[in-house]
Amino acid sequence: MIYIRSFIFNVLFYLTILLGCIIAVVLGLFVPRRFHWWWWNDCVLVFLRKMMPLICGMEIEVRGKNNIRKGAAIYASKHQSAVETYFMSSIIKNATFIFKKELTHIPFFGWAIRFYGSVPVDRSGKSKAMKKMLSDAKALLKIGMSIIIFPEGTRTQPGKNSAYKPGVFFLYENTDVPLIPVALNSAFFWKKNSFLRHPGKIIIEFLEPMPKGLDKQEFMSELKRRIEDKCNQLNQETIKNYPETKSILQ
Repeated sequence: MIYIRSFIFNVLFYLTILLGCIIAVVLGLFVPRRFHWWWWNDCVLVFLRKMMPLICGMEIEVRGKNNIRKGAAIYASKHQSAVETYFMSSIIKNATFIFKKELTHIPFFGWAIRFYGSVPVDRSGKSKAMKKMLSDAKALLKIGMSIIIFPEGTRTQPGKNSAYKPGVFFLYENTDVPLIPVALNSAFFWKKNSFLRHPGKIIIEFLEPMPKGLDKQEFMSELKRRIEDKCNQLNQETIKNYPETKSILQ
């Protein structure tokens, strides 16, 4: 049954994403960017979030909502699956992403995220790319938008982590908005490169903002500790509630 439900959801999911991107690209030539935020977050993503529990038994629980800012902020999130890539901006209503520039080459999807206002980063561009990222991010923060960044730069399995990249500190050091860590357990139910969508509760938890004035070593160490410690707690909670997921940590 899980194969059938996963197939139905995947077909619906990717067709909806494709249609949403085509409409966004076509209208992007004529309408303001704020229309894209409304169309993508409040129409496309809300529709898909409502379909998830109905079709594949997967739901999203948001914790720490009091740490989500109404104004501009930077959200440094753990990255485990496509869930946070697609659905985080439907939770943080005024947010956009920092993402690798290669994604802009994907027809329709890459074009749509450019119209949406996301910030592409050339990972081979080093200091020049970092300065361009900061300039683009500041322009969005200035108009009240928030920025979502994945400090590891890639998806990792539950219980594992990659080195946190310095780009997140560069934003922290050169902006005056709150930086909020985000922990989650999404890969237990929506695994990387997997066709299956497992029933269960995905938890996305927003933590208290990072203190101001930390140097690079202090900041990177504390950010990683906060995110990984909370992810480990969520891992244990998930295994307790869904014992069949224990093998994922092994």
